[in-house]
Amino acid sequence: SFTMNMYLFVYDLMQFCGHSWIFTNMIIRFMTFGKDSLADTFHSIGLVMRLCQLLSVLEILHILIGIDKGHLLPRFLQITERIIILFVVINSQEEVQGKYVVCVLFFLWNLLDVVRYTYNMLARMDIYYLPLTWLNFSLCIPLYPLSVLAKGFAICVSLPYFESFGTYSIKLPFPFSFSIYFPYVLKMYLIVLFAGMCFIIRNLFSERMAHLGTGSIKNKRS
Repeated sequence: SFTMNMYLFVYDLMQFCGHSWIFTNMIIRFMTFGKDSLADTFHSIGLVMRLCQLLSVLEILHILIGIDKGHLLPRFLQITERIIILFVVINSQEEVQGKYVVCVLFFLWNLLDVVRYTYNMLARMDIYYLPLTWLNFSLCIPLYPLSVLAKGFAICVSLPYFESFGTYSIKLPFPFSFSIYFPYVLKMYLIVLFAGMCFIIRNLFSERMAHLGTGSIKNKRS
């Protein structure tokens, strides 16, 4: 309906503004302060990044209630990956926030999202530009695996701090009498992360074929 389409357009516009601000801020800070700006990335733009990622949880709801098209499982995996890395790994360990991998992750995430939300906004109005369509469904194929590698590296960097401080590690009282050692949980999640990457990449290729196939291009041009 028109109302739902307008709501989705406003949602995409809000995400576009947020990610554009982050992306522009990162570039300007790097051009102004050079490498010194990298270690301060999280403290400068972390709040807006967290707000944008929390807002992205709505995309799962959009698919569930049927107001937006998309595959639920791949989108769910992509969103939960970012939530876990951002809030559990980075936000909880101040020592990790100053690492260069945080800047790399934010750069990759925002580059992908600026393109994706621009494409989505125009698509809500039935406007399709072939270069933008190509970029939206092609850029994610090389950049998503790079972001997964950066996520894995961020987890590896954070492990010594989770081991030293015991963050999220708990010992359950009697009668359970067993402990949850969080670094082991993160190591197991690494396996899930890379297994999910294979599934999501296959989905990205299928989406690219569906939108950039000869028939699809002709239909959008007409």
